[in-house]
Amino acid sequence: MINGVAPAANPEGSSTVRRTMRGILRSISTNRYEPGDGTLPDGSGTNSDLLNEEVLNAALRAVWASSSARIDTIVVNGFQKRRINSFVGDRGYAPKDTKFKELVSVYESDFGVCRVVMSRAVPADMALLLDSSRVAVPPLAGRSFHYKPLASGGDSEVGMVIGEYTLEMQNEGAHAVIQNLGLA
Repeated sequence: MINGVAPAANPEGSSTVRRTMRGILRSISTNRYEPGDGTLPDGSGTNSDLLNEEVLNAALRAVWASSSARIDTIVVNGFQKRRINSFVGDRGYAPKDTKFKELVSVYESDFGVCRVVMSRAVPADMALLLDSSRVAVPPLAGRSFHYKPLASGGDSEVGMVIGEYTLEMQNEGAHAVIQNLGLA
């Protein structure tokens, strides 16, 4: 869903080319940002600190200003998730607390409330900003998951599960990618 690449010549497949789909990263072309590109600030200047609150809020503001989107999901790899967790800073804790958390699973900004989701499929130097109401994974016509029995022998029952699903992105401009965030 995130990194899929559809063949340019025949995306629906053939007898020699399997069917594939274009993923979210390749579907977003309008809102592709990087720190210091004129839309986003430079970040803190060090390669490992390029994703900070100023950069994230600038990207959320840019999508909000250019579309009717409501970004509600931020999808990042583990490295960028740790950068978002560092937004918490030194908040301390109360004497009755039994746990100390330095974790951000929901990020609230002036431009909306976003769930922060970690995914291994997102490249480590990128962050996806998605409007989840405009992304779906529907089955292809007549191809939702189903069981198809095959020829059986003896007491065993043989069959296969068949299904094909695809990515449906509505209003490509309602989503964004922040790229070139650097690694430590």
